[in-house]
Amino acid sequence: MAQGGGGGGEIAAKHGKLSSSSAGAGDEDRLSALPDDVLVLILLGLGSTAGAARTSVLSRRWRHLWAFLPDLRFYHAPDGHRIRKVLLVPDPPPPLRWISVTAEDSSPDSLGAWLLEAARRLSGYLICDNIVPRMDEEAEEEGQAGERGAVQLPCFENAAGIYLKLGFLGLALPFSGTFARLIQLRLHCVRFHGPCELGGVVSSQRCPCLQKLSVRDSCGVDKLTIHSKSLLRLNLWCLKGLRQLTVVAPALNGLKLFGCFTENQPIADISTPQLVSLEWMDSYDPGSVQLGDLGQLQRLTTDFFLVYWEHGSRENHGILKLLQQFRFIHILNITLAYLQDIDIFPYSMEDITMLPHTTFLIMDIMNNGHGFGPSSFHMLRLCTDIRRLSLNTLRGLESSCQSGCNCEQPTNWKTEKLLLNRLEEVKITGLKGADHEVVFLERLFSWATVLKKMKITFDDSVSKRQARELLQTLASFSKPETVMEFYMYHDGDKKSKYLLTPEDKEL
Repeated sequence: MAQGGGGGGEIAAKHGKLSSSSAGAGDEDRLSALPDDVLVLILLGLGSTAGAARTSVLSRRWRHLWAFLPDLRFYHAPDGHRIRKVLLVPDPPPPLRWISVTAEDSSPDSLGAWLLEAARRLSGYLICDNIVPRMDEEAEEEGQAGERGAVQLPCFENAAGIYLKLGFLGLALPFSGTFARLIQLRLHCVRFHGPCELGGVVSSQRCPCLQKLSVRDSCGVDKLTIHSKSLLRLNLWCLKGLRQLTVVAPALNGLKLFGCFTENQPIADISTPQLVSLEWMDSYDPGSVQLGDLGQLQRLTTDFFLVYWEHGSRENHGILKLLQQFRFIHILNITLAYLQDIDIFPYSMEDITMLPHTTFLIMDIMNNGHGFGPSSFHMLRLCTDIRRLSLNTLRGLESSCQSGCNCEQPTNWKTEKLLLNRLEEVKITGLKGADHEVVFLERLFSWATVLKKMKITFDDSVSKRQARELLQTLASFSKPETVMEFYMYHDGDKKSKYLLTPEDKEL
C-alpha cells in the first residue's frame, strides 16, 4: 500500500504552535526555534512513534510535539492499551494518514484495545502485523489459535487501506457501518469468526469504493458472495474450506485464485466481463464452474501441470479442461512440474493435445534437476505462432538425475524439425548451465529462424567463470542478427542483477 497524501505542515497549520512564545525562550536552542512543521518532519524521519516520543527529554518545546505526527508507527508494540492512550491524545486529535503496528503474539484483547480509536482517527492506511511462532499443521487443524478469541474489527469510515495479518487469530467483522473511502483491503492469516459474512462487508453496499481485495492463508469462509461495482483486483489465496464462490464485478480486470478448492469440489459463478487477467491455479470443473463472458481476457495462468503423472488424473484433467475454454489468449502462462521421482509415473505431456492460440508463451518449469527438453518441445510444437517466449526454471529439490533417466524420453525433440518463424524475443531466467539446458537452447536457436533478441539471467549459483564459459558456448549457436544479453546476480544479493559487459566477459 502507498502512503496517503498530506504532510507535517498540514498538521502543524491546523493546530498552531504547541508551546507559548515565552516558555523557555531564553534557553531555546536553534533547533527548537524552528517552526512546528519543520520539527514534525524531523520527528517523522526518526521512523517510529517511540523514537519521536523520546524527544520530549530535549526540552519543553518538544514535549508534546510528537503527538501531532500524521504517521504513527509501533515496532514490537507494547500492550495494546498503551497504544490506545497514544491515540487518545491530544484533544481534538488530528487525523492520521498512517498507523503501523507490528506486534508479537498479541492477544485479541490487546489488538482490539486500540482499533476503535484507530478507526475514529484514521484517514489513510492501517497496517497491523501480529507475528506469532510458526504453528504446526496439527495445531492449526485443531484451531488452537482460534480458541484464543476474536478481534472485533470496527468500521473504518475514512480509511483508504487496511492490511491485517493476525497470526490465525479470530476476526469478527462489523455488523453495520460503511467503509466509505476504503480502496484496498488485505486480510491475511485470519480465522473469520461470527455470523457476519465477508462477502456482505466487501460488496458495494458497505464498501462502495473498494478496488483491491486480497484474502490469503485464512479460513472460516464457507460461501463467499461478492457483488461489487468498483472492485478491480481480487486475490483469493489458500482460503481453506471454501465451498462456493460467487463474484459479480463488472469492472474487475484481475482475478487470482490459488488453492481454495483443494478439499472440495469447485463451485463457482464468475461474472466479470471486463476481466483481463485470470490466474486460476486451483481445481477446475466446467460442470460446476461458470466463468461467464470473458471476451476481454488477455492473460491466463493455470495450475501446475505434472509432466509425469497418471493419465486422466484430477490434477491434470482440470487444467486441460480450462485450456479448452479459450481459443485465443494473448499471454499464456503454464507451469510444468516434475516430481523428484518420476520413474514410477507415465509421461503425461501427450495428454495436452491443444492450446489456445497465443502470441506470448510463459513456461515456468519446476524440474527438480530433470531435463525439460521433451516437455518444452511439446509445448512449443502446439504454439508455433508465438512472438515471445519466457522460460523460467524455478528452484526446487535437485534430484539425482542420472544418465538414462526417463526425463530424456521421448528423444524425438532433438531431431524433429520445428519452425518458430515468428518468434522474435526469448527470455530465459534461472539458467544453471546443465547439459540438458545447453542442448535445449541449441535446438531453440535452430527452431527460431527470425530471433532478434535473447535475454538470459543465470541462476544465482552460477559463478562468473561458469557464466563466461556458458555465454561463449551459447554465442556459438546464435545468428549474427540476434542480440544477446547476459545477466548475473550480485554476490551476496539474490535479488538485484547486473548486465555482463564486454569487460566482464573477458575477466
